[in-house]
Amino acid sequence: MISMIRELIEKNYIQCQNFDKLDMRVGQIIEAEKVEKSNKLLKIQVDLGFEKKQIVSCIAKSVRPQKLIGKKVIVVANLKPAKLMGIESQGMILACGEQDDDLEIPFIKDKEIGSIVS
Repeated sequence: MISMIRELIEKNYIQCQNFDKLDMRVGQIIEAEKVEKSNKLLKIQVDLGFEKKQIVSCIAKSVRPQKLIGKKVIVVANLKPAKLMGIESQGMILACGEQDDDLEIPFIKDKEIGSIVS
């Protein structure tokens, strides 16, 4: 059993060069609202300092949109845009947890928006 788990983990290893391709930044949430007809999606506007991005995130079961306004979060800023329920998402907000209703979002306090996360 342990060897099967180890094999699964090893298959998911990535090279440092692949991690370096991620552009993770501190962004400040300036707007957040629930997506109509969805119980888990929020449409969020994030200011990265040098640009604003719209992100659709599956965090609605864990946090109310009003609680996000003004918070600084970690954003994967260079993801290829994707549509979720017809709404374009231009990045991803990092959160931890395994259940949609039990996610924790790490908030950043002392770094400027646009700061590089490494």
